[in-house]
Amino acid sequence: MACNYDEMSPSDLLALYYGRLFPYSPFYRWLSYGGVRKNYLTNREFSFTLDGDVYIRYLSFSDQSELEKEMQQRLPCKIDIGAVFSHKPKDHKAVQASAFRAEEKELVFDIDMTDYDDVRTCCSGATICDLCWPLMTIAIHILHRALTEDFGFKHLLFVYSGRRGVHCWVCDESARQLNAAGRSAIAEYLSIIKGGEGQTKKVQLRGSFLHSSLRHAREVIDKYFPQLCLDNQDILGTKVQYEKVLALIASEEVRQTLSEKWSRKTACSRDRWEELKGAVHGNTTQGHCVEEIQFQYAYPRLDVNVSKGVNHLLKSPFSVHPKTGRVCVPIAYDQVDQFRPLEVPTVNELCRQLDNYVAEQAEIDEDSEPSAKRKRLPDWSKTELSKSVATFLDFVKRMEEEWRAQKQEQRSMDTSW
Repeated sequence: MACNYDEMSPSDLLALYYGRLFPYSPFYRWLSYGGVRKNYLTNREFSFTLDGDVYIRYLSFSDQSELEKEMQQRLPCKIDIGAVFSHKPKDHKAVQASAFRAEEKELVFDIDMTDYDDVRTCCSGATICDLCWPLMTIAIHILHRALTEDFGFKHLLFVYSGRRGVHCWVCDESARQLNAAGRSAIAEYLSIIKGGEGQTKKVQLRGSFLHSSLRHAREVIDKYFPQLCLDNQDILGTKVQYEKVLALIASEEVRQTLSEKWSRKTACSRDRWEELKGAVHGNTTQGHCVEEIQFQYAYPRLDVNVSKGVNHLLKSPFSVHPKTGRVCVPIAYDQVDQFRPLEVPTVNELCRQLDNYVAEQAEIDEDSEPSAKRKRLPDWSKTELSKSVATFLDFVKRMEEEWRAQKQEQRSMDTSW
């Protein structure tokens, strides 16, 4: 008889997830980084959030077996990953505070949909939908290009946060070894949205020409802007909405002319956008006004504080979001435009899929020859999680190929001496 997973307690669901579905082997391979340093995983900080909002920091594990055992015993509602420290985090109380240092960590970026609430018209807060998710798609494309082409990083892992955003893990050795100043410089380079809720105009572009990074970003935004902002968000469709856009134009004459014209006749956002561009381009004092509007509505909004700190923790890939029950799955970059967050499976659904697979195989076995043997498959491969783990494995394997090449090169250099 099949279980009714919708009626199971969160702890029972997590017991099934951590007991049968969590991809421990590729997860361990990732954080071991090919054994580049003996204590790399041992000195890595983990934090668990347990049922009842119990938060435990400075956890560390000696190997994959201990990691599995602790996760299956404690059943964390959320897992965060921190820095690699100078000593084992679990022993931090026995080490002098001045000696216990965060030495390395992936360069990470956090993009949260709530930071776009002043430009979204379909949703607000933690709510997301297919109409506003392209904002995350744009962010992934812009970050990927800038980090790979402007900075030369190769190993980027984009992960759905499980609810309303995206995390980016830059895992190159050079990125992991960045100090706080280096991380801050990269984060600031990628940040052009300035000012809080009280700031009307959040983008100021100086100079006669756009920086090459911004030109590339504009090319990405140009591709999505008409459907995302003019159709989905309808940013010029109502007086309330178009007055917010007009407030970003420096010329009072242009603002007043467009406002009066639009108040007299109904028009769609696409038509009004063409009128706005014509009015702005006809005024030589407006500079980069059109680009500033586009960037304010669609450029990535980074939480720079997450990126700057070496010892800042971030939710782990394959953690379960405690509010939605969805798994924090990696996003394949070549499939980012097809990614649909609301289709990411919950733990309930994964457990149900595993049950269905087992039942189907039992029927097949009844009709098979008794001697027929099947290769044992990991349970995650019997569910929708298989696609996400495959994406993660591809990412890990690419890094492993580089590590092997580096080790071979080092051996060749050693023997040449």
